[in-house]
Amino acid sequence: MFLGIDIGTSGVKAALLEADGTIAAQASAPLSVSRAHPGWSEQDPDAWMQATDTAVLGLPAAMRHVVEGIGLAGQMHGATLLDAADKPLRPAILWNDGRSFAQCAELERIEPRAQAITGNIAMPGFTAPKLAWVRAHEPDLFAQVRTVLLPKDYVRLCLTGDKASDMADSAGTLWLDVAAREWSDAMLGATGLTRNHMPRLYEGSEITGTLSAQTAARWGMGSVPVAAGGGDNAAGAAGVGVVADGDALLSLGTSGVIFVTTAKFQPNPARAVHAFCHCLPDLWHQMSVHLSAASCIDWAARLAGMDVLALMALAEAAGPDCGPELFLPYLSGERTPHNDPDVRGAFMRLDNETDPARLGAAVLEGVAFAHADGLDALREAGTVIDAVSVVGGGARSRHWGKILASVLDVQLNYLEGGEVGPALGAAKLAQIAVTGANPAEVCQRPPLLFSIEPDSELSARLAPKRAAFRAAYGTVRDL
Repeated sequence: MFLGIDIGTSGVKAALLEADGTIAAQASAPLSVSRAHPGWSEQDPDAWMQATDTAVLGLPAAMRHVVEGIGLAGQMHGATLLDAADKPLRPAILWNDGRSFAQCAELERIEPRAQAITGNIAMPGFTAPKLAWVRAHEPDLFAQVRTVLLPKDYVRLCLTGDKASDMADSAGTLWLDVAAREWSDAMLGATGLTRNHMPRLYEGSEITGTLSAQTAARWGMGSVPVAAGGGDNAAGAAGVGVVADGDALLSLGTSGVIFVTTAKFQPNPARAVHAFCHCLPDLWHQMSVHLSAASCIDWAARLAGMDVLALMALAEAAGPDCGPELFLPYLSGERTPHNDPDVRGAFMRLDNETDPARLGAAVLEGVAFAHADGLDALREAGTVIDAVSVVGGGARSRHWGKILASVLDVQLNYLEGGEVGPALGAAKLAQIAVTGANPAEVCQRPPLLFSIEPDSELSARLAPKRAAFRAAYGTVRDL
């Protein structure tokens, strides 16, 4: 039995995997986000560990007792700043925090080779600009920083006492030489840091340490090895077998991602496409990233005073293109293709007939349109995508799948266990690390549940709204 733990933004998910790839059990625990100022997004690092405890202890005790290995996945880019005693100095600054936009330009001025080294344009979501912001605005606190860890790696420290990270997650810091798969002294120096502030680097399928005696006793386990794991997107890709050149997935979690595995490093920073290491050796990947995806539906449901399933049911009953309404899903700014942390979401073209059903339908369409913008950016870089595997909470809705397939013009493949996402991949990375099994054999694509083909008639109906959506970005940005 192998345990995968995913430190997400809205919660921690734990999944137990049999050696044959069967998901034996799942449990989760919620997390909240603090937004003290407009554009800020923070979490208490110790809340991650508390939620991890809750999720793991929610799994059957008998199954926990036979766990052979643990893998970690988690939200990327979060800046967790530790003092000399390895205690958090402040709340972690998260991936969807936009305060450090000015520091991005400053980083690229200080180190003109930044895009060549990292393969990415500097964005507020990445970790390095966050540290530059702390250095500028909280200098006394910055002087106390001894270690910077990503969210899942802080949990690792709590579980094992080890300061370690994987290549995929670390590639999202802007401190990694992504082609060479090692820390870049030049990029670290641009933020006043050195390698001494960084964890040791491992491939995602390597063991970084073992559970401490205290944690093992609390969880009812032995001295279990812990694998490096991966950032949430790379781990999610490993979980559903997106590990060969050209394989692609669509992740519909709090944020949204189109992820493509590549056999070589293929950066395209000009269009805000991410190029990172994969969580398996000798592989990289490209991503278009959208800061708000399924979270938009949660938000709209709260506004409407109903739960998500009720709003989705209303939207499905109304059908696609049921009204003129447009929704721009930029609740936390946007990455691909705009790199704009300041733009905000909007409902447009409302009228006297607008109701919760039509608003819900507009939200589903707007998120799909944003992903289509991202897919265009990937295709402009020469990436060919005809089909994608779907993972994340949004994967549960076939109705949304019909809209997405038609807007993106790709076949969507829904796989068994796809909703488990990164936790499944983390468990598979643990299995590889402990058993030495061939990654291609462990990271096989789960059984296909069903596919959704693009609907040309629906695509044609939605085309005018998508054109209006693209034009609306510039108007909202300027306002």
